[in-house]
Amino acid sequence: MFLPFWQRLLATVVTMLVASYLAGLAWQAVLNFPLPSYVAGLVGGVAALPVWDLLKRIRPSKA
Repeated sequence: MFLPFWQRLLATVVTMLVASYLAGLAWQAVLNFPLPSYVAGLVGGVAALPVWDLLKRIRPSKA
């Protein structure tokens, strides 16, 4: 299955947003104050890197 660039980009952005949101929820539950935005961005960016790499590797099989 080949994913075009726009689908990979969309999946990566969704992963970034979900990871940042979940990190913020966990931080709030544990420490009782909001997660700083730069930390949320860092978490989202780090989560997006392996997803982008994985989606880049998905290529049609050569038969």
